[in-house]
Amino acid sequence: MPVSLPPGPLVIGLAGPQLSAEETALLQHPLIGGVILFERNFTDAAQLRALCQRIHGLREPRLLITVDQEGGRIQRLRPGFTRLPAAADYGHAFDRDPERGLERARAGGRVMAGELVALDVDLSFAPVLDLDYGVSEIIGARAFHADAETAAALAGAFMAGMADAGMAACGKHFPGHGAVAADTHLTQVVDARPRAALEGDLLPYRRLFAAGMASVMMAHVVFPAVDGQPAGFSRRWVQDILRGELGFDGAVFSDDLGMAGAVVAGGPAERVRAALAAGCDYVLLCNEPQAVREVVAALPANTAPVPAHRHARLLARAMDDAGLPVARQVLAAGA
Repeated sequence: MPVSLPPGPLVIGLAGPQLSAEETALLQHPLIGGVILFERNFTDAAQLRALCQRIHGLREPRLLITVDQEGGRIQRLRPGFTRLPAAADYGHAFDRDPERGLERARAGGRVMAGELVALDVDLSFAPVLDLDYGVSEIIGARAFHADAETAAALAGAFMAGMADAGMAACGKHFPGHGAVAADTHLTQVVDARPRAALEGDLLPYRRLFAAGMASVMMAHVVFPAVDGQPAGFSRRWVQDILRGELGFDGAVFSDDLGMAGAVVAGGPAERVRAALAAGCDYVLLCNEPQAVREVVAALPANTAPVPAHRHARLLARAMDDAGLPVARQVLAAGA
């Protein structure tokens, strides 16, 4: 029988394609709210479905199962899945034919989400809402476009395709990662632009919040014009701007707290506390099982349960998949 527990804030990585006894016990801890999948957790469709069903059977409400399956070079699950184009591909199609570009973006979201939902994965961290300023080492072709309105339209179409398949969306990396060259996986990153210059980066969020986007992921980027802390550790960004000015009531994820851009907050437990204090609902610990153990040992078991309505919005809904073959054809026609 599943354990009845409210979802906790930790979204953690797993070691391999099956749950170990230690992981099975850990996933029933009150601090855990979900898992994030990587290539190491996947061998084939049957194995992945069995793993997801095992995870979902442990808790009520069920744990959230997530993955980065944007397309292009960020597609964690590949064998047996459609090879998805990078977001920039939809932008190039839009530049040639706006209607066709939007159709392809919606088809991309439909295929990506439909293939995951069929195997009981709840959420892909997509779409990327960063703008392509032509400088970022880590964003690049992951961005839909340089123009904010165009990026918003394409990301909105992609989100609509995800919704067609029964999956919510997660816009990232709030408030914007495209205007800085360095990679927050590797170093602390600072965007020194004045506050007014960030309005273009915020526009896609405004548009997609109005369209019902259910979640966002924070950037580890520091914006000194707003706050000296990385955005994911900043109450100014999460509470005052995201929740207050933009009126967002969906779920807020930190980016992976194992990244170099997060170490300014201290050790693993300090990083988790800082992200939660800023207002994040979920915090990611993707590749450091020892860090997860440290956090679970250090934090009270009842720390910051995720509001039930936010968690529920992110759990995938099984849908009729009749539209999936058509969406695959739309993608293939533009390859």
